[in-house]
Amino acid sequence: MTEQAGRPRSGFGGRRATRAVLLGVAVVLGVVLPVGGTGVAAAEEPGAPAVRCTITDPALAEISGLVDLGERMLVMNDGGDSLGVSVLDAGCQVLETRTAAVDPYDPEDLALGSDGTLWFADAGDNNAVRETVALIALRPDGSSAVHRLSYPDGAHDSEALLLAPDGTPYLVTKEVLGASGVYRPTGPLSAGATVPMERVATVNMTLTGTAGGPVGRAGQLLVTGGAVAGDGHALALRTYTDAYVWPLAGSDVVGALAGTPVRVALPESPQGEAVSFTADDVQLVVASEGVPSDVVVVPIPAATPASSSAAPSDGPVPSLSDLTSSGRSPVTSALIAAAVATVVVWLGSLFRRRPKP
Repeated sequence: MTEQAGRPRSGFGGRRATRAVLLGVAVVLGVVLPVGGTGVAAAEEPGAPAVRCTITDPALAEISGLVDLGERMLVMNDGGDSLGVSVLDAGCQVLETRTAAVDPYDPEDLALGSDGTLWFADAGDNNAVRETVALIALRPDGSSAVHRLSYPDGAHDSEALLLAPDGTPYLVTKEVLGASGVYRPTGPLSAGATVPMERVATVNMTLTGTAGGPVGRAGQLLVTGGAVAGDGHALALRTYTDAYVWPLAGSDVVGALAGTPVRVALPESPQGEAVSFTADDVQLVVASEGVPSDVVVVPIPAATPASSSAAPSDGPVPSLSDLTSSGRSPVTSALIAAAVATVVVWLGSLFRRRPKP
């Protein structure tokens, strides 16, 4: 099964921005967006997470991609039959929603390129049936292009996009046992051909005990979003319950993921999938599916041995018994483990829209 893309949709008409900011993204969105600072704050004890605003618009019930621009935010909804981005103000009110001329399959993450291009990771695949996935570019002039990619080792479900400062995209898969693969294209993206990917790293999530998400303890292992700081100094991956932040040098995403991240326990939410660095690149911003839903600013703690105990790329992978152990009898635990293994096949259908044929 392959996704449909390219069917005409309502385009990106509308008024122009009054000034060019954030490397041209305002031209795409048609609104004036303030520029955040790029400096890194001095090391200090982080504060508590703070709710910035609450999303109440029923049309934004499935937010899975987020880019923070300071006084504005860009959010991507992964539901429906169209692909677009909504501009929110500081109070989470929708200022504008634009729809791209593409019929997506299952878009799951959003990133902003250095040239103002918005990149959508149309890489969701709950049932692992897709022959190709896609990165969809929405350019500052309003045009769009579909770039198809293929995995070297069969279909994967992916909800996280890391766009390196040099423009190289990395897809991170969502794995129920925590061993997420990191893939990148083997050559330049092409709008006319499918580009193979290669697996370049593995990120092993571990059980953290943080509450949240729709699937219990397994949610601590499932990668649901990614982000790269606007100034390029760090990258982040999140699960339903935690975020992990690695220092980044240049565009060496693979080298960064080989290091030890800082783990950030996230506020409990029903289905957290969106993550961004703040416009000043100092904190994280996270959001969840469902309405009403809080957009929360989360401080990043300093890198200490206590806060860095999570997800090295070659760490241990939890077993099904790790997910199901609770002091029950062996027979009961075995039945639960079997149920978890079965759930992996249809887990996405519980809280995702049905894939399009």
